[in-house]
Parts: sequence; structure tokens; C-alpha cells
Amino acid sequence: MAEWNAYYKNEDDEEDEEEGEKSGGDYKTTGRDSLVFLVDASKEMFIKGEDGEPSNFDMTMQVVRSVYTSKIINSHRDLVALVFYGTEQSKNPRNSFKHVYVYHDLDEPGAKRVQDVDALRGGKGAQLAAKTMGSGETSLGDALWCCANLYSDIKLRLSQKRLMIFTCRDEPHGGDSVKDRQARTKASDLKETGVTIDLMHLMKPGGFNVASFFRDIVSPPEDESELGLQLEPCVKLEDLQKRVRAKEQRKRAMARLNLCLGEGINVAVGIYATAVTARKQAPVRLYRETNEPVRSKTRTFHTQTGSLLLPSEIKKAQVYSKKQIVMEKDEVDAIKKFDDPGMFLIGFKPMEKLKRHHHIRPAVFLYPEEDEVKGSACLFSALLTKCSERNVFALCRCIARRNYPPRFVALVPQKEEVDEGKVQITPPGFNVIYLPFADDIRTLDPPQCPVASQIQVDKMKEIVSKLRFKYRYDAFENPVIQQHYRNLEALALDMMAPEDMEDLIMPKVDQIDGRLGPLVEEFKDLVYPFNYNPDSKPAAKRKTAGTGGGAEKKPKVEMPEEELRAHMQNGTLGKLTVAVLKEACKQFGVRTTGTKKQELIDALTEHFAHSKFWSIL
Repeated sequence: MAEWNAYYKNEDDEEDEEEGEKSGGDYKTTGRDSLVFLVDASKEMFIKGEDGEPSNFDMTMQVVRSVYTSKIINSHRDLVALVFYGTEQSKNPRNSFKHVYVYHDLDEPGAKRVQDVDALRGGKGAQLAAKTMGSGETSLGDALWCCANLYSDIKLRLSQKRLMIFTCRDEPHGGDSVKDRQARTKASDLKETGVTIDLMHLMKPGGFNVASFFRDIVSPPEDESELGLQLEPCVKLEDLQKRVRAKEQRKRAMARLNLCLGEGINVAVGIYATAVTARKQAPVRLYRETNEPVRSKTRTFHTQTGSLLLPSEIKKAQVYSKKQIVMEKDEVDAIKKFDDPGMFLIGFKPMEKLKRHHHIRPAVFLYPEEDEVKGSACLFSALLTKCSERNVFALCRCIARRNYPPRFVALVPQKEEVDEGKVQITPPGFNVIYLPFADDIRTLDPPQCPVASQIQVDKMKEIVSKLRFKYRYDAFENPVIQQHYRNLEALALDMMAPEDMEDLIMPKVDQIDGRLGPLVEEFKDLVYPFNYNPDSKPAAKRKTAGTGGGAEKKPKVEMPEEELRAHMQNGTLGKLTVAVLKEACKQFGVRTTGTKKQELIDALTEHFAHSKFWSIL
């Protein structure tokens, strides 16, 4: 029979399981995500910007490549397609549509596709695009119809269908009302089949007027958290990448629960992970002959008869008082179950009651699920507003999943923030802080260390103030993981060598030295003795020839009174040796309880602080 701990998972296993769920992606239940890039191939897209800035077409290809590589790393089973419209040449299934060029069908991304996109970048890429596709008439309606056929040819289950239009022309048909009406009709048909249409409009001379045509083409935001239609066009590559990333990333809930505010008052909420630890993907075992992934199966056999055991024949057992207690799986599940999954509001507490040491594990984010229970967004928004106004957090009991133990959590309100481009930086909602139990908080005996003088503390404060900078969590990448994926990319794309990578976590020594100047040496003079070198080894003791190895006695070192007084005023007694401090204590009649250096310094300081001689000085 299986032991009890074989059924109960430890906390580390649960955390690994949660991190796997945070990365999102059980394709058996949710299906695959799909994304179609519909790119304008007109001549206006190839015009370079001022001061050598890349053209709109070049920026679009860089964004497409970035999405391809991120899909390969994070979710390689997603489907991606690249379609050009407004081309001279035509290439699409059955060649039913003119001036539409399907560069990549809706399929999983791979190294070959990344190489194809790389060929379209830069000046040579523009020449290759002009030679391969060219620029001709534009019919956005035919392009949308072609994209609809790409979706209809897919027999897989898709959880998300998204289409992104990249263009710098606000009137692609030049005022042709027939083509405009056809495009609006096809866009409406696509939206009825569940396809979300987004516009990534780029800069053009005179500005981009979204209201003239594309307002009726794009899909409205699904909820308040969804990034709505941007009125300002993208000027820089960073702005375009940020908008595409905000639209392309799928917001998958770790769990969907009911937040019970009282009897009969439930709010449907979803728990989301705002940040997940980046890790290398686990290796995949391949069959050596066919190079296909190997799937492992586990079966349980009887130890005596060797017969195959069914799941119903396997029982759980635990030994108590030398007796084996056998229980059915249903009984074990009943023991583990505390209550149904959900959140129960206990009360409210001032924000001052929430301490920094209460943060024991990564926080998650709470957001309403309007589709589950109507009115959840309204009630959730009212609760968020009142908690922010009164500066309080909500204390709740949380059970995230079935058979999970209950935890006490603090719901900390968070207001929405947007940047200059109206891109949402911080979404509105509650940060869920997991609180420790009383047994988790223990009193520790800190080690006894020497206490720094006020002069030393002030000098270190000055050093810290010089080295301060505004920290951004996204400004530092893991160099090991970055180098790992660069090596894989170079191997897959047949590159001569991986791209150079800058290790951003290494300290910038020259910049630090320029900011500090002489402060480091001044701090060393206050803390360490004269000519102190931490790398040097202590000198070996010399043996005298006459005594046959006995150590030579050193003469007593007397400290002049004025010199000792100067050391005490400057706080540099620590630079003196223990022998000198001991001799000073004997010289001035100072009694000490210990022989350590810090104890001698404290005894001398206390003696002179209370003596009449020191008070007169």
C-alpha cells in the first residue's frame, strides 16, 4: 500500500506546480492561441524616417520577429501567420484574392520562419519585398476575407483568435466607398466568428486619423483591462513593441473564485500572476531512432503476484502506534478538504497594520470576472474605490483550489496608471498578499556585532546617497537564461556565433568610482587600521636563534595622551592594535571585563566620557 506522504505533496512541489500554471497553458482544456499579422505593403510603408530612423515596414518586421521568437520560447504550440495586402503579386490559397500575399500560413512558428522574416529587414529586405511582392492596389476587404479562410482551414481548437493590422494609411482605399463598405462587412463577419481585430497604426506625415475609416474595423475592448484603441500613432519601435505585447499576451487566470462579501453577496474574481520567475525549459526526451518525443507511462503492479493493479485497488495507509490505518481515496480527500474554493471576507484593517515582513511569498493579482457573474465589475470597482479612499486593506480567507488548505490573505488596493502613450502600466485591482500564521513568526537572537560610530555611519550614508538610482525591475535580465536562448537561437538559425549579450547585473566600476571619488578611501580610514589589506596573509612568526624557537617579546607601546585624545575625537580608535589599546587601559587605569578590541574601545570611551579631565576638554 502507498504511504501517506506519497499522496500528500510537500510545499515545494505545490510551488513548482503553481509556477507551471502561472506560465499558463494547458492546451487540452483551453486550446491554442492564434495570431495573424496583416501588414500593409504599400510604397508609403517603405519610406525611411528622419535622421536615419527605420521605415514603418522595417519596424513592423522587427516586431514580427520578436513575437515569433517569444512564441517559440514561451508557447511554441501557438499558431502564427504573416499576410501582406496592397501587393502587386498575389499568393494565397487557390489564388482567390488579388493583391494579397500570404507569406506564412497559420502554423506553429519555427526557425525557418524567423529566417524568412530576417530576410525582409533592413535595406536588403525592402529590395527583396519589392522584388517578391511589390506594391499595387489595395483591397482590405479581400485581405480580411483571406484571413477568414486561414482560420476556417484550421481544424484545431483555438482559444484565442487575434488579427493585427499594421499600416500608416488612414484611408487605404483612397475614398472608394465600395471598397470601404466591403471591408467593414468582412470585418464584422470576422468579429462575429470570435476574431479580435486590432490596429497598430504607424506615423505618417500629417498625422493618422483613426475616425475616418478604422474605427469601424477594429474590435472594441473586451473589458476595462483590455488596451483600447490608441488615437496616437506609434513613432518609435519601443512604442510599437509595447502595444503589440500588451495585445498579444494572453491573460490567463490561475483560478476563478467567488469573493463572498456577505450572505448572498458574491463577486466573481480571477487570480492572475503579474510576474513569474524565468527558468530554462525542462529537457525533452527523444527517441533516438525517430527523434520524436517520448511519452512515459506509469503502472503499478502487485509485489507478490505481479498482476496489474487498477486505481480502485490502490489504497492509502498510515502507521499509528504500530498499527496500519487503511483508508480509501475518498476518505483521504474528505480529510484534506476544508471548504469549497473561494474567498471569504473577514474584515478591514488599516494599511499600517500590514508590515513588510508579512510578505512571505510572491503576491498575485485579483480582478473581476464579469462573464461569470453579472455586476461583479461594478461591485468590485466600488470596493476598490472605498478601500483606496480609506487607506485600508481587506482581510480574507482564501482557498485557491480543491483540497488546498486555507490561507489568510490581505487584499491591497491598486489604482490604474497609464503612460504618456495612454498604454496601461498598472491595472486597477487588488494585490493578494499571503499572510503568515502565528507559528511562522519567530523571535531570533541577532548576533552581537561591533557597533559603528556615528562618524562611520554618516560617511556610509553619504556613500549610499551617491550610489542611489531609480530601480526598474524590467531593466535587468537574467544573463544565464539570455545566453542560453541566444545559443539555441544561433544553433537553430545556423548563425556563426550567438549575438553578443551585455551582462546588466555586473557593477559598473568606472561609473561607481566617478560618483564616489575619495569617499571610499575616507571610509576605509575610519573603519580599517592603517595599511589594511584584506587579501594579504598574516606574517609568520619568526623564531629566535638563541632560544630555539621562542617568540621574541615586544617592547611595551605607550600612547601619548594627546594622540589618544585625537583618536577618540576622530572616531579612529579602531585603527589601533589590541596591544596598544591594552597598554592604554593600563596607562590610564581603565578596568576592562574582556580582551576583545571592541570591548577595549568601549571601556576607554566610557572612562573618558565620565572623567573630569574629559569633561573639561
